[in-house]
Amino acid sequence: MSHPKVAVVIIHWNNRHLLETFLPGVFKSTWPNLDIYLADNASTDDSVAYARAHFPGLKIIQLEKNLGYAGGYNEALKQVNADYFILLNNDVQVEPNWIEPVIASMEADSRIAAAQPKLLQFKYPEYFEYAGAAGGYMDHLGYVFCKGRVFETQEEDHGQYNQQDDIFWASGACLFIRKNAFEEAGGFDADYFAHMEEVDLCWRLQLMGYRIVAQPASVVYHLGGSTLKKASPQKTYLNFRNSLIMLLKNMPASKLWWFIPWRSFLDLLSSIFFLLNEEPRHSWAIHRAHADFFFNFGKWWKKRKDVKRLTNPMDSAVCYRGSIVWAHFVLRKKHFSQLHFHEKSVRK
Repeated sequence: MSHPKVAVVIIHWNNRHLLETFLPGVFKSTWPNLDIYLADNASTDDSVAYARAHFPGLKIIQLEKNLGYAGGYNEALKQVNADYFILLNNDVQVEPNWIEPVIASMEADSRIAAAQPKLLQFKYPEYFEYAGAAGGYMDHLGYVFCKGRVFETQEEDHGQYNQQDDIFWASGACLFIRKNAFEEAGGFDADYFAHMEEVDLCWRLQLMGYRIVAQPASVVYHLGGSTLKKASPQKTYLNFRNSLIMLLKNMPASKLWWFIPWRSFLDLLSSIFFLLNEEPRHSWAIHRAHADFFFNFGKWWKKRKDVKRLTNPMDSAVCYRGSIVWAHFVLRKKHFSQLHFHEKSVRK
């Protein structure tokens, strides 16, 4: 049996201790046709020297400056030759056979362009992890959530989401993607720098007619928040700004006339929520995000012409037709299983 070429590519910036903790597990992977790369985003510590000294089988790509997640991967992957890329955060613990189930699913259906394993918390492995859980979804207003994580509520894993499902987006913390699909889509949008770029890419792939899936037979454990802390105002800024850019790029034109103003109003409510909870820096970050978005509106609008539109995933089973904000905060639905999708969300 022939095995397709797989390349695990780990984006990294400083935090050498993460390499010490998590790289040994990656090297225990049992996939037989595997290369492991470190894509270093111009670290200022001794990460590269340490990696060279302790992991002689590691292929190192040194970038001249910190290009973030999106730009860093775009540049690094130009130097990687494989059938499949696995974009792995530097703070993810893997098990020896973590690659096999996901690649098997992708090999069985050429329409699957990207996939993710089940992500659990590294520190509390009985719980789903924030950045991807058992697969990413979106509601019709563009708010993202996960199977196993709705806003700040992270469910305990009891095997309740152990079936392979179609999803809207796969987590950038551990993203399996076909090389040819990545290149066909034009890679990540480097203007994002970090956050939401994987959602944007998965949206564009679906517009091109591809599928995105979660394969929970593979399980990894994510530490999370290692580069930009979860409570960072800069992360809030990037999340809100990049979300608006993504919606402007990918949303059907017929909806934009009402969609952007309505989404801006909801974001204003979020900024008020932060103020009421004595977090003025996060409130200001939302206003900065909107200022950046509207002052550069023409630049973001031009991106629409590069998006291929063969299908509309917003009308598919992987998009929640209700409002996840209303369902969670008003109707008090804390778990994914409490949500009612328009149709079956699973396509075998």
